[in-house]
Amino acid sequence: MSDSPARHLNLAGASNFRDLGGYLTRDGRTVRWRQMFRSNHLGHLTDDDAAVLRSLGVRRAFDFRGTTERAEAVCGLADITVHSLPVEPTVVAALRAIAASGTALSTDHAVEVMRDSYRSYVQQNTPRFRALFAHLLEDRAPLVIHCTAGKDRTGFACALILHTLGVPDEVIAEDYLLTNQFYRRDPTASSDLPDHVKQVLGSVQPAFLSAAFEAIDADYGSLEAYFRDGIGLGEKERAALAARYLQS
Repeated sequence: MSDSPARHLNLAGASNFRDLGGYLTRDGRTVRWRQMFRSNHLGHLTDDDAAVLRSLGVRRAFDFRGTTERAEAVCGLADITVHSLPVEPTVVAALRAIAASGTALSTDHAVEVMRDSYRSYVQQNTPRFRALFAHLLEDRAPLVIHCTAGKDRTGFACALILHTLGVPDEVIAEDYLLTNQFYRRDPTASSDLPDHVKQVLGSVQPAFLSAAFEAIDADYGSLEAYFRDGIGLGEKERAALAARYLQS
């Protein structure tokens, strides 16, 4: 029986709250437990949830939500400093535009709009992800990375982190897809989109994440070049991240 900490923490006011620790790297080291967490937004945490975060020592939150999203569900934990790295949402607006043209929305439309969104993380929002890594190099306190659902902007950010630390591709994909097991859509959130489209938007697919990495290859030539030229991680910085977040 494993004595490793639980990867998923079952919070009442947040779903998809997961530890990035415990993954083996290609060189045989392990990502440290209880240092980096990923989640959906922290605006509905209960008192018991807040106590769990305090027990974990979480002191920083990195919030990829856009301006309106953040205002609608503010993190109210006084002992957590929130760093806003806004990546404005585009998916719903894009789908509404397609519907407004008179086209019946299909799941294919939803998948392609999601893929476009992931491409935009690279093509338009790399400075936000660069800022996250700058914080990771500066701060030693346990932290949580999140957006609204904790699956797309957060999923890409966490995939980058795990890649940087040397976690194999297939393990990164498995971590990304855990969202489909743990994320609970907010039942109070309303949308005029068809149910079959909302099902696509409320999940993750390998094709979504692959679109971001395809954009990296197209714009930078390779993932290594993206880390160096887009994210600002040279050998020194990557060694510092490994020293901080990996253990033998």
